[in-house]
Amino acid sequence: MARPKLSNLPDLSDLARPGQQLTVRVTPKAASTRLSRSGDDLRAAVTVAPENGKANAAVRVLLARAMGVAMSDLTLVRGQTSRIKVFAYSGPGTSRS
Repeated sequence: MARPKLSNLPDLSDLARPGQQLTVRVTPKAASTRLSRSGDDLRAAVTVAPENGKANAAVRVLLARAMGVAMSDLTLVRGQTSRIKVFAYSGPGTSRS
């Protein structure tokens, strides 16, 4: 998976509050990796296929980079096999793995 350029990602640092839950609509197998924000709506497109958790991991990386946090601080709470996913931010040093 190609790493997204930071300049192409929206600034989601305001969402980096412990306990914050992020609902994201995901499009796997897209032509390019991107993340967009419209108000409270987050949409992610990743180039990887939704098999063996690869698309979920790609979205987690994308969110972490846009939020400016460690990937280990984001946990997939709901939507393992759904297009609508809910990630929780646990805060620095309080990973719930």
